Amino acid sequence: MTQPRFDVLCIGNAIVDVIADADDAFLDAQGLIKGSMRLIDEAEAERLYGVMGPGRELSGGSAGNTAAGLAALGCRTGFIGQVADDQLGTIYRHDIQSQGIDFLVDPRGDVGATARSLILVTTDAQRTMNTFLGAAQLLSAEAIDHSAVKDAAILYLEGYLWDPEGPRAAMESAIAEAKAAGRKVALTLSDTFVVDRHGPDFLRLLDEGKVDILFANAAELASITGQDDHEAGIAKLAPRVPLLVVTHGDQGATAVAGGERVSVAAEPIERLVDTTGAGDLFAAGFLAGQSRGLGLEPSLRLGAIAAAEVIQHYGARPEADLTALAGDLLQPA
Repeated sequence: MTQPRFDVLCIGNAIVDVIADADDAFLDAQGLIKGSMRLIDEAEAERLYGVMGPGRELSGGSAGNTAAGLAALGCRTGFIGQVADDQLGTIYRHDIQSQGIDFLVDPRGDVGATARSLILVTTDAQRTMNTFLGAAQLLSAEAIDHSAVKDAAILYLEGYLWDPEGPRAAMESAIAEAKAAGRKVALTLSDTFVVDRHGPDFLRLLDEGKVDILFANAAELASITGQDDHEAGIAKLAPRVPLLVVTHGDQGATAVAGGERVSVAAEPIERLVDTTGAGDLFAAGFLAGQSRGLGLEPSLRLGAIAAAEVIQHYGARPEADLTALAGDLLQPA
């Protein structure tokens, strides 16, 4: 097999995050559940934006955040996601490309507005997300660059994008292309509401051998396995996928591959500011390790380092030098 053009190619929602401080009283007044994520329409996005506090506009989206983390760790990275031909779409494309990531989908003028997520962060660093998917949910199978898919060592997919029919078909097409080319496919479950809606589909992908690396947090693990006990959930799911990675927040993370199981602690931090993007950056660090041929333990440690960096500031993209933080971990095995 020839050397791939990309270490990791990410497919996901192209979303601009608008992050603002809020208190519990504001969440209650708006009928919002702290720490939740809900999908909203354009009218509700405009209404909520009008009543929330001053916001910081930062490019986000789960797979986009992971792509940014991968690029910051020196990986050759591409991104596939749909934006509109509007101001936020221009911002998003610029942010991706400025980090050395290949943006592989042209903006469109017939898909409404570029997606945005209005994220309200309380003093306990919990984020309450209100997401208008806009153009992101109109990614089509025709937009997939199949030559790029075949030329990526790992194809990384976000579960959020499985919800709309068009992007789901696009990802199914990309999975088939990647597997036919002998490449690996990684999937993140994204959120319990995604698992509740599409758990059977995800399990089908596992049972058909279409997913090589699966990322889940503790809540998603419980949702997809029906097991409240953490160890029981891992025992039930691990045999169905070659490599299972489960994150436990401040309790660290675990990876299981065949008969090997490794756990690492969370990295120490000075101050918790905003948990947005923690799982996305963890995936970036882990995949960066895997793309370099590292074992489970150093890959998990890279994930923990990247996640710890992003939760100490606002926004879901790294600000510190991740390669410096990683140190000798980035050396190939």
